[in-house]
Amino acid sequence: MRKILLAAGFAAALPAQAAFEWTAYGGDGRGQRHAPLAQITPANVGRLELAWTFRTGELGEGFARAKDALTFEATPLMVDGTLYFDTATGKAFALDAATGQLRWQFDAQVPRDFDYSEMASRGVSWWRDAQADAAAACAERILFATIDARLIALDARSGTPCAGFGTNGEVALSRGVRLSQWRLGQYEVTSPPAIAGDVAVIGSAIGDNGGTDLELGVVRAFNLRSGREIWHWDPIPRTARMPADAANPEFGELDAQQAHWTGAANAWAPLAVDADRGLVFVPTGSPSPDFFGGVRSGDTQWANSVVALRVATGEFVWGRQLVHHDLWDYDVASQPMLVDLERDGRSVPALVQLHKTGQVFVLDRETGEALFPIEERAVPQDVVDGEVPSPTQPFSALPPLVSHAPVKPEDAWGLTFWDRNACRERIAALKSEGIYTPPSLAGTIERPGYAGGSNWGGGAWDPARHLLVANVMELPFVVTLVPRAEFVPQYESGRYEGWEFASQRGTPYGMRRTLLKSPLGAPCIAPPWGKLVAVDLAKGTIAWSKPLGTSRDRAPWPFWDILGAPNIGGPLTTAGGLTFVGATSDNYLRAFDTATGTEVWTMRLPAGAQATPMSYEAGGRQYVVVAAGGHAKFGTTRGDYVLAFALPAGE
Repeated sequence: MRKILLAAGFAAALPAQAAFEWTAYGGDGRGQRHAPLAQITPANVGRLELAWTFRTGELGEGFARAKDALTFEATPLMVDGTLYFDTATGKAFALDAATGQLRWQFDAQVPRDFDYSEMASRGVSWWRDAQADAAAACAERILFATIDARLIALDARSGTPCAGFGTNGEVALSRGVRLSQWRLGQYEVTSPPAIAGDVAVIGSAIGDNGGTDLELGVVRAFNLRSGREIWHWDPIPRTARMPADAANPEFGELDAQQAHWTGAANAWAPLAVDADRGLVFVPTGSPSPDFFGGVRSGDTQWANSVVALRVATGEFVWGRQLVHHDLWDYDVASQPMLVDLERDGRSVPALVQLHKTGQVFVLDRETGEALFPIEERAVPQDVVDGEVPSPTQPFSALPPLVSHAPVKPEDAWGLTFWDRNACRERIAALKSEGIYTPPSLAGTIERPGYAGGSNWGGGAWDPARHLLVANVMELPFVVTLVPRAEFVPQYESGRYEGWEFASQRGTPYGMRRTLLKSPLGAPCIAPPWGKLVAVDLAKGTIAWSKPLGTSRDRAPWPFWDILGAPNIGGPLTTAGGLTFVGATSDNYLRAFDTATGTEVWTMRLPAGAQATPMSYEAGGRQYVVVAAGGHAKFGTTRGDYVLAFALPAGE
């Protein structure tokens, strides 16, 4: 049974609409993560203080996977003076935006005993029914999806399920996707649906690398009043043959049997919407399994792509594949960002796509044509038996935000001389030919690693300065293919503590992977391991690059002051000239001067802020809000906090 907690009197009246609202995950459907608010500036940000704190009380108690997988990645929405967000455990909350007081709470009663691949939810969506009486129940709705694959519609005023939506306010998303009983908890939804008119468009998160025949990565659209499915689109066409790669026509095609069995290629990151053009932009992931493609020949379009679909019909408009025949788990992992660029005296509607490879792709969002050139370049070809890699990969003319160079023994780094020597020996034993080095039996250094580069946090756009600001990681990983007969003995040997194993059922090889690290647990290459980078899209150059975060909270003292920490989350820009970002493995929220990259404010937090902050105005004050709950897989401090910062009242 679902549970609802309603604060007395809230349903009767809502406060007047605020001057600026944050109505969708990325601020609005365009995903710019920019607040046009200027009350807080580089000159006064030093006086920023904690305005209020809310605690969800949710630390995953009773969930079998909470210790290993629970996160708090939500970016709240703010509409009509109310803040809305959810947790990975299926609880949704409404708070007073000025005080943080609870207005209502809803519990979707997510099963606690499933073996969830991820325990993440990045937020909720909001919709106003233009055809309904404003006072009617569910005239405004909060839509959120759960890790057990349900789409739920709630009355924004009361938190009560909208009875006319699906069955008792919810739609089951696990039907028609080839979900088997042994995979329960592996087909999830971790990003909020995209709202376009009266339609919600939603992807899915699929547990990687279990085998070839994983769940189907279909994208679906639902009517927001009834919950009826309108259309669905599969990034892997199930027709007799798929089109050959236009750039490499000799590379081959996916035959009918392979097309039938290949799964995933799912869109797990947030989608973006161009309401004026009636388009939804879908970032897709890798086909199954990630690290061996011998049973899915060719490029597997439209996996690892950004694709434009008609909102009304699901019609394919254009697509751009950013990785061919993925062997590295290089999903398109972040929300496309819709911006307007000046070209030859005219405004061009552009799509900016950050990528795990650290590349920045900029496309015309009407046609998919590259606004900065994209070149096909030859990449390493030394592969295991049965694999046929793509001879080339796409490279953007914009400078990459992370290194693509090989990792060599002379690059070894360590906290001590002994540590560095151990790293040098390990690097010498592994394959490393730079980016796109295929996985191997001996072990391959993947640089950047499968976590990015840029991950789901994406970037933020400052339209006045034409700056794209993104936090990125510089962490190499080791990926090793394991012959089928050796997989179980290696897994059970106890010799691979800290390695992640995956069976890749249906292929000749299992897989194991881990961070390339020293015996003391530090990365084997020199810091910074995390950076905040600004790209000037008017000039096509890097405006500035700064180390982000420190080694505090991960390394023992006296090693707290190493600059440039690993990070998961995203930035926020404001019209006041500031970029706010948490994300790092130390427990801080930071503000940077967007023009120069100078760090101008830090605030110690009670837990890791592996979420993207947002900002709004309420009662004449600008607030910056971030979720601080930590990230189990990332190893940061756990908590249940939503924290709001503002200048002292009256300033």
